[in-house]
Amino acid sequence: MKQKMIQRYTAAERVNHWIVAGSFLLLAISGLGFFFPGFFWLTDIFGTPQLARIIHPFVGVLMVLAFARQFLRYWHHNLIDREDVKWMKDVGEVLKGNETADVGRYNAGQKGMFWLMTICLILLLCSGFVAWRPYFAIHFPIPLIRLALLVHSASAVALIIGIIVHVYAAIWVKGTIRAMVEGIVSHAWAKKHHPRWYREMVNKSSSTTP
Repeated sequence: MKQKMIQRYTAAERVNHWIVAGSFLLLAISGLGFFFPGFFWLTDIFGTPQLARIIHPFVGVLMVLAFARQFLRYWHHNLIDREDVKWMKDVGEVLKGNETADVGRYNAGQKGMFWLMTICLILLLCSGFVAWRPYFAIHFPIPLIRLALLVHSASAVALIIGIIVHVYAAIWVKGTIRAMVEGIVSHAWAKKHHPRWYREMVNKSSSTTP
């Protein structure tokens, strides 16, 4: 029997997500090459180390702009509420596959990732501009540039760890990756993992059906 499906993401939303994901991958790989001498060979992802130093910040700006679109679209879905507190208290049950909270479009873990990414990208953008040679770094003193590089590196490490957890969770919860690849989820998946959002979508569908 064919499962009934619900649209979770439009094509435009999915394309934007993969632009952010692709940009992050390029930045993480080249950034690790800059930070760790043993991984310097990773800068060849852009062809040569010299090209990597030129292209890296431009890809960073692209990632920030793409995420800014996501932020404007989703921020109101990521505000912490009472059910998120319940979800966090029962995270052990969640890991066993037993949802106990009345989760909306996103659960507390996804909301945490959203705000972590927002904070990290703001820090990466600001610190990146301060250290960006030859365009902006010439306007700042050396001690500030050193501080910016420290902030940039720490923010990047925090974001990389967060993204690893994010990807692991997407693989762990069967059906999640399909949502971002095909844009759809089953009614059963939505009802189990995001019951409040599921009711909202069903009610919306009912109200628009003649």
